[in-house]
Amino acid sequence: MFTGCEVIDPLHGGRVTAADLFCDIEPAPEASWREFVPGLLVALLGTLAAAFLSDRYGAPLTLMALLIGLALNFLASDARLTQGLTFASRSLLRWGIVLVGVRITFGQVVALGPLALLTVLAIVAMTIGAGIAASRWLGLTAAFGALAGGSVAICGASAAMALAATLGERRVSQAQLTIVLVGISAMSCSAMILYPLFAHALRLSDIKAGFLMGASIHDVAQSLGAGYSYSKGAGDIAAIVKLTRVALLAPVLTAVALFLPRNSAAGAAPVIPWFVAGFFGLAALNSLIMIPPALSKAVEGAASGLLATAVTATAIRSPLSRLQAAGLLPFLVILAATLVAFALSLGAALLLVR
Repeated sequence: MFTGCEVIDPLHGGRVTAADLFCDIEPAPEASWREFVPGLLVALLGTLAAAFLSDRYGAPLTLMALLIGLALNFLASDARLTQGLTFASRSLLRWGIVLVGVRITFGQVVALGPLALLTVLAIVAMTIGAGIAASRWLGLTAAFGALAGGSVAICGASAAMALAATLGERRVSQAQLTIVLVGISAMSCSAMILYPLFAHALRLSDIKAGFLMGASIHDVAQSLGAGYSYSKGAGDIAAIVKLTRVALLAPVLTAVALFLPRNSAAGAAPVIPWFVAGFFGLAALNSLIMIPPALSKAVEGAASGLLATAVTATAIRSPLSRLQAAGLLPFLVILAATLVAFALSLGAALLLVR
């Protein structure tokens, strides 16, 4: 007996023509490509405006895309934009996740060394666990806890988008994703300012400070910014540790797909999303052969552009009334995971890093 969802095809007399195991497949819209253009144009123009502000003021692109999208949230009520915005927030997101794999090589992870690598793995796992535990304790879902904890543990907004795509909109709503993006951006910017000051107060060495910044700060840009604001040596260490965390994105997505399956019905086999496999494949390709620097830079730029466009579209689509109704509880989950990541990273820096 099938326990998923049925996809009804109106072209075949309303008969059941497909089975949607995870209940995430929506009936194919009876729309031509022209109906996707208005929403895509709005998302693209918003992202271009965000890119201009990011270049002009040195702010993170994701944060600017989020703010621009929220400012354009009133456009969500225009039905003409629905198809394009939905495509941008889903399909462009998934392809952006695949292209992120070009930033990673398995050699970067190996170069960190066994003890440091195991320490980073433990910090990532316990941070995600803290997010899930805090979420359940506050009466929220384990899926939201995995989203919040994984975003803190891996690479901020990029991880949030990837985890949301893996969990599916029936598990994590657009409003919840926007809450995480807002919280992650605010806390990551705060950490970039506060953590170097804390490291100076403790008179940490460059290696210890770099490990602290690389292992605990959410987004890549803020992590490296904090490290290099401390010293060049600390910045180099922060970059290696942070890139190791980014490399753990695909294993974490795989674990989420396996241990937090979308369909809990008996006999439902967990499935690894195609974009996770694509991420692995591109990272493996980047590890086995030398991708020309010009091509690698172009692919990285495309990945950043696709993810930023997806963030813009997601913010436009987010129901602000649900954001207001959510209150402070979701932000407390993000804060709990952030504090756990900081405490574990500081402890490891003091006790294990020489």
